[in-house]
Amino acid sequence: MKKTLFVFGFGYSARALAAELPGDFTVIGTSREAGPDVIQWPGGDISHALSQATHLLISAGPDGDGDPVLRQVRDEISALAPQLEWVGYLSTTGVYGDHQGGWVDEDTPLMPSTRRGKLRVQAEADWQALAAEAGLPLHIFRLAGIYGPGRGPFSKVRKGTARRIIKKDQVFSRIHVADIAQVLAASITQPNPGGIYNLCDDNAAPPEDVLAYAAELLGLPVPPAIDFETAEMTPMARSFYAESKRVRNDRIKDELGVKLRFPTYQDGLKALLKAEG
Repeated sequence: MKKTLFVFGFGYSARALAAELPGDFTVIGTSREAGPDVIQWPGGDISHALSQATHLLISAGPDGDGDPVLRQVRDEISALAPQLEWVGYLSTTGVYGDHQGGWVDEDTPLMPSTRRGKLRVQAEADWQALAAEAGLPLHIFRLAGIYGPGRGPFSKVRKGTARRIIKKDQVFSRIHVADIAQVLAASITQPNPGGIYNLCDDNAAPPEDVLAYAAELLGLPVPPAIDFETAEMTPMARSFYAESKRVRNDRIKDELGVKLRFPTYQDGLKALLKAEG
């Protein structure tokens, strides 16, 4: 039977998933900007394409008015529930808030400290409410910081614009986009409605260590260290440093049988540089 994945927000992670799926899948995606392989949405007519969906991925983030997908096509998705085999919602590990470098897992209470995190908590709850009401086979994926081809530290290090922002005890978790794709594909193969999964690698680390390693791989000087308190940063950039935590990923391994292709940032960066040639 032909399967159709409909994606709200056909961006970086969703495109990686599309490349991972077997040939019996048709993938239809939306984007805010018109393009040859997407439906422009909001604005375009998605009714026919959406009606074909057997699988649904929500990669579009919430805004100040809530989740844009639920706001505009909630009833249509509810009506599709009987034919949907899998629904995935891409969230963020920001929902856990600040744990001062401590560990979190999927059962950790949600206590976001940033506006983005609070919007995600509400969006998760709204999707869970619809799932309970309509019987959607909903799966929530909480993504750590995403990197991969075209999204690595090498460009800034080469240009000499990279800065190592130093904040005591600051650690982040990361995930290579290829591992996002394989986790989502594994979940599609073995759905567990109601499941929640953290997507991150095995090596939470200070951001300055990642930049230093990138410079080492390139054979370039380590970027300068700048104290967080005095660093010139945009409010968005500074907000990323408001939370520090280490994220556990046992569930994707134990339940979905995932073996990370890039279990550390060192593995991922070496592979990115090799792929660049």
